[in-house]
Amino acid sequence: MANFYSDNDDIRFLFRHYDLARLAGVMEGDFSAHQDYDWAPADAAEAVENYDRVLEIIGQISADFIDPRAEEIDLQGNILNPDATVTRPKGMQEDLERLAQAQVMGLTLPYRFGGLNFPNLLYTMSIEIISRADAALMNIYGLQGIAETINAFASEEIKQQYLPGFAEGKYTGAMVLTEPDAGSDLQAVKTAAHVYQDDQGQWFLHGVKRFITNGCGEVLLVLARSEPDRVGGLGLSLFVCERGPTVKIRRLEEKLGIHGSPTCEIFFDNTPCKLIGERQRGLVTYVMSLMNGARVGIAAQSLGIAEAAFRVAREYAASRRQFGSAIEAFPAVRDMLIEMKFQIEAARALTYETSWWVDQLYGVERKLESDNVADKEQKKQLKQQEKKYKRLAGMLTPMSKYYASEMCNRVAYDAIQVLGGSGYMKDYPVERHARDARITSIYEGTSQLQIIAAVRGVCSGAAEKYLLEKEEIFCPDELKNLRDILKKGREKLVEAVGFVKDQPGTEYMDLYGRQLVEAAVTLIVGHLFIQQAAAEPARRDDFTQIPVHNHNKNSSNSSDNDSQDTIPYRTVQHHKKVVARRYITHNDSRITMLTAEIKCADRSTMTDYDTLVGPVPIS
Repeated sequence: MANFYSDNDDIRFLFRHYDLARLAGVMEGDFSAHQDYDWAPADAAEAVENYDRVLEIIGQISADFIDPRAEEIDLQGNILNPDATVTRPKGMQEDLERLAQAQVMGLTLPYRFGGLNFPNLLYTMSIEIISRADAALMNIYGLQGIAETINAFASEEIKQQYLPGFAEGKYTGAMVLTEPDAGSDLQAVKTAAHVYQDDQGQWFLHGVKRFITNGCGEVLLVLARSEPDRVGGLGLSLFVCERGPTVKIRRLEEKLGIHGSPTCEIFFDNTPCKLIGERQRGLVTYVMSLMNGARVGIAAQSLGIAEAAFRVAREYAASRRQFGSAIEAFPAVRDMLIEMKFQIEAARALTYETSWWVDQLYGVERKLESDNVADKEQKKQLKQQEKKYKRLAGMLTPMSKYYASEMCNRVAYDAIQVLGGSGYMKDYPVERHARDARITSIYEGTSQLQIIAAVRGVCSGAAEKYLLEKEEIFCPDELKNLRDILKKGREKLVEAVGFVKDQPGTEYMDLYGRQLVEAAVTLIVGHLFIQQAAAEPARRDDFTQIPVHNHNKNSSNSSDNDSQDTIPYRTVQHHKKVVARRYITHNDSRITMLTAEIKCADRSTMTDYDTLVGPVPIS
């Protein structure tokens, strides 16, 4: 059977590259949950085995069940019924039911609600795998962040009411944030602002929300103005409500892509709801947390779409013959395919690294929230770690969303180009991948907004500290010349940041934010590739069989000699070393170019805008 996990050598490599046993410790603590929940692991080795097994299941379902339905789902779309409810495509409903049967709809939820308690890194991997099969399905599967937000901030009563249903796959959710006059500017939310209490203290919602992904879901998290006398973010709170007669879908958007995912305009007609957490913290605390998770999810979705598009292009280039040879023999086509592959692996490295640090932050926060840390020095160290991990996650999250979504659009575009006229037709799925790709750089914050968020981390010194730490990690002699190139690049970036800081205000930083962020991302990915290359097996024989833990080693018929199994691994010899060398050397001049642009002091975008862009066209 086909499998979108086991056939992806890079995901398999990264599964073993990251210390998942350490992550298991972060999630499981002392592994005592095994005493109460028979599906919880007894130790770190069993946890890693569970991670591998679940990804294998998701990979098999994605390849054999979800992928074959994606085209029909795209063509059928969703139907808005006369009673203001929505009927999903038959294939989409079957996909959701199959994932629920596999018990992966509560991947990150705690055991006590029926979840699997998986770390964010594994969730990110699963999102990529599913998105490769059908990007539209990811928009529903990936909304498990709704349940995570309820788990993190809601009362125990609300948790018990909704979270078991999420874990069972009985409920799907929606982030109900944007409005007709308040898109990315969530502080301007007002149309759905008439939230009030009756005599019994019941909250109600009234107003309109727009561009709501899966707005027909069973459980809705709604950002609304609870303080009518307060403007801005401090007047907003977060509420949870259920689909019902007072939640009316007024229209389904006609979209370029992701047709299987319903995008709704919702009218709340005095809908009863419950407050999540505390009043006035809806945007600043709860929605920001929700959106950060969603942005990593969109980065993973971008990876899946790009991987699907690349594979079609790669296969076509190997089989399509022109002028007496396969078109992949032509240097121009080879260069395109290589760049597509490199961009995917670079975005995957950055996105998975982001997920790793999100998990580390979760682990530290959980320790600090517990009453088990009595030692003052230990608590001080944990708070220092928390500060560091927050800084890293805050910088890497918008970086990964920006870089992966832009990459996805380039790869999907180039996939059509490799196929030529055939790529423009519906005979091949690359046109669908290109349509699906386009939204990734728009929703959950446009690329421009991600740059604004990420550039603060670059200019605050967070990127420099992170790069300096990477420079101290062990590096084999054969890769030290590449690390030296990155060191010089880091020095150029620091010099460029200094130039930006010397400019008055923040306008210049925002003006050259893209160049700053892209330079930082290029250097970060370079270091990640060096780490991957350093961890790569040294001999061709080592690539044929990659060892994994044999989790039956404690059984009576096992011995010390058979405590490891092997799995096939098809990557060619020294792949990561070749990737690191080409990526870093090819981007060396790009770092020079980007930092030179930053230091050019050209402000014409701001000073000569009307002259450069011309007058507003008169229709």
